[in-house]
Amino acid sequence: MAASDALIAAPTATGNRALMLEEPLIFEIGSTDRTGVDLADVPAAPSRLGGMERATPIGLPGLSEQETVRHYTRLSRQNYAIDLGLFPLGSCTMKHNPRLNEKVARMPGFADLHPLSPQSEVQGALAVIHELGQWLKTLTGMAAVAMSPKAGAHGELCGLLAIRAALEARGDARSVILVPESAHGTNPATAAFCGYAVEDIPATPEGRVDLEALEARLGVGGPDCDVAAVMITNPNTCGLFERDMKKIADAVHAAGAFVYCDGANFNAIVGRVRPGDLGVDAMHINLHKTFSTPHGGGGPGSGPVVLSEALAPFAPLPIVERQADGSFHLVEEETAGADHGQAFGRMVAFHGQMGMFTRALAYILSHGADGLRQVAEDAVLNANYILRSLEDVVDAPFGGTGPCMHEALFSDKGLAEGFSTLDVAKGLIDEGYHPMTMYFPLVVHGAMLIEPTETESKAALDQFIMALRSVAERAKAGDESLKGAPWFAPRRRLDETLAARKPRLAWEEAGGLAVQAAAE
Repeated sequence: MAASDALIAAPTATGNRALMLEEPLIFEIGSTDRTGVDLADVPAAPSRLGGMERATPIGLPGLSEQETVRHYTRLSRQNYAIDLGLFPLGSCTMKHNPRLNEKVARMPGFADLHPLSPQSEVQGALAVIHELGQWLKTLTGMAAVAMSPKAGAHGELCGLLAIRAALEARGDARSVILVPESAHGTNPATAAFCGYAVEDIPATPEGRVDLEALEARLGVGGPDCDVAAVMITNPNTCGLFERDMKKIADAVHAAGAFVYCDGANFNAIVGRVRPGDLGVDAMHINLHKTFSTPHGGGGPGSGPVVLSEALAPFAPLPIVERQADGSFHLVEEETAGADHGQAFGRMVAFHGQMGMFTRALAYILSHGADGLRQVAEDAVLNANYILRSLEDVVDAPFGGTGPCMHEALFSDKGLAEGFSTLDVAKGLIDEGYHPMTMYFPLVVHGAMLIEPTETESKAALDQFIMALRSVAERAKAGDESLKGAPWFAPRRRLDETLAARKPRLAWEEAGGLAVQAAAE
């Protein structure tokens, strides 16, 4: 070891490494026997909890304001965020979030709304919901939109419930949902949750839906067909556009079934392709993907569902309608009337995520129709730049089938024996990047799914390509140091199997955060 390396490796008294601080838990900073603020004694009062009182103190640590602010600020420095660098999570569309959208979402007239406010006092908010819905219908070529679903999977459930309602209305009970291997991972889960049996449709060697296999399973349709719908993702999770989408839709419709399209990858085609023109009957739109506000960290999402003419009558309530006098009315069950008599019910207690509606509409209006078209074009261009810049060092299983769409898919083929996708991902952390989506889709062994989005510059892409190329070359050469990566992160590599199978998530006074002790 060189002298300089020895100096770098020398431990510090605090455990800190320069500005990479070894942060204790908040329970280890404060203690339950003190408080950070002096409060007057509260006079005793009769309990109204009916015997449900706590037998012991709650045990929260006492900290001063300064200690609390410093603790959470130090923790925030250990996070990776889209505001720090490129976030290559495939299928997640982690794009830059324009600050204009955040400013609009924080306007008091939107941010401070109460869901039970009189409709006469929230006409502006209802107008935003209605205008956004009109844009979504225009961009997708669909007849109706349900704005209330709160996320992608919630939107999937909404679409399937509308399909079920349409089938029941014609007295046609069907029990099977077909899901291609290249579909989004939540599709089969949603179908099963909705009570349907799920059957796979294989993919071709090119990574697209096997049309012949689909047609064979559908048969001739009619009263004997048990298929309610096909849930297809287009572009699919291999990053490829389904070129036979119209033929697929025609075959499904001929069998009396419906086409559900997962809109998770709409960012690749927004402004260029209208799913309704391809025969789609229902599709959710992840506002928190395509129309900004990246959704990392479990933040608020929104998944409006657009519906074809065949499914429009079954859209759930509530629905915002524009009246003849120009005002807006929120249609609820008690005011639905005959026009919405076939609505299958409702998805949420109130209407949806107002902050996401304002962000999405601000994003759409600031881009305009031509700007949204450029979003798709640049996203596809960036993904293909990554694909072609790396395919000589990282295996691209579908690289020869034509251009990819919004994301590039690689595999672990060609890595040295004993090295895996996980090693490449951990090496990327040392290079200063959040890892790409790993081991998904399942149709590719050791999958690495990379989505740069349209908001990354060529300089940013070049730096990421250089980093991934370096790590991949080390993995192909059998560089054993990768087995210990990450070396420079706040935490070293965990035993992920042990952490998953024997998690201990509760804090214990003697041992600190138990899941860390169990996993390291």
